[in-house]
Amino acid sequence: MPAPRLNLHSDPIDLTAALVDIPSVSQDESQIADAVEVALREQTDGFEVIRSGNAVLARTNRGLGSRVMLAGHLDTVPIADNVPSRRDGDLLWGCGTADMKSGDAVFLHLAATISDPAHDLTLVFYDCEEIAAHYNGLGRIETELRDWLDADVAILGEPTAGQIEAGCQGTLRVRIAASGVRAHSARSWLGDNAIHKLAPVLDRLARYEARSVDIDGCVYREGLSAVRIGGGVAGNVVPDAADLDVNFRFAPDRSPDAALAHVKEVFDGLDVTMELTDMSPGALPGLSNPAAASLVAAAGGNFRAKYGWTDVSRFAALGIPAVNYGPGDPNLAHKRDEHVEVRQITDVTAVLRAYLTR
Repeated sequence: MPAPRLNLHSDPIDLTAALVDIPSVSQDESQIADAVEVALREQTDGFEVIRSGNAVLARTNRGLGSRVMLAGHLDTVPIADNVPSRRDGDLLWGCGTADMKSGDAVFLHLAATISDPAHDLTLVFYDCEEIAAHYNGLGRIETELRDWLDADVAILGEPTAGQIEAGCQGTLRVRIAASGVRAHSARSWLGDNAIHKLAPVLDRLARYEARSVDIDGCVYREGLSAVRIGGGVAGNVVPDAADLDVNFRFAPDRSPDAALAHVKEVFDGLDVTMELTDMSPGALPGLSNPAAASLVAAAGGNFRAKYGWTDVSRFAALGIPAVNYGPGDPNLAHKRDEHVEVRQITDVTAVLRAYLTR
């Protein structure tokens, strides 16, 4: 089927609706990527446009003194009877309205309507953000098109309700396991209950005092939490194995190795084993960078720490200061009743227009 036509000069609220109306569940983004590619080629001036799988990249090369990257993912979680979009007063409803087709719409609209930017621009619209990290289109782009990710600052259009959220927390998960001896529960003294051995782990978690740290005026609060527990054989058996998954959300001033060392210290001396099952580094806010500071100023000086992990971590690992900034309430992401306040789309567009042209 031919790609639906997008009008990048239309109001970004209407453009958001048009993007939402193109289904783009992860690994099925070809139609929306086609539409974005055609629109960028036909409706923007001075942009080099290329395609990478179901990612679309565009950039200017005007020789300006700085480069700003605008990045957003094109995919959504599975549709939940919430496509096509619908407008109800000040709200636009539909899958991806918050996460993050409204952010994509803002970026596309600005690319088509800013004729005299103060910075060279790079736009990256990528695939497969909502599923396992090894599918993420940014990883492919970093490997195959590394020079396209060079910039002085990156803005990721994740939903932030129109407030700058700087950096992001790192995250790791460990599986803590205990072993024992199986026995009939009527003769429990003949066994060694593995579940009971996890009690000291839970006790330390309950008594854990989370650290808060201020970085560039952003306060990141850490958290160490049990997120899954498993064990048991039957209702009349003392279990000989049990395990507990623990998630540590750490401030970006800790490296992943330092974060893991801290978790090991918390549980030191207990009769358990520990296995690292997942780890992603955090991202420092980088607001002292002049390009990032200028964005904060354009947004009225309002910013806060990002709680959670986003792809700004990938940019930070490349040495690029990055922030999350887009319309949409992050608490509505992935919900059946996902929606966005249209005023936020308008406000974010105005702020970024002022920032990119001053």
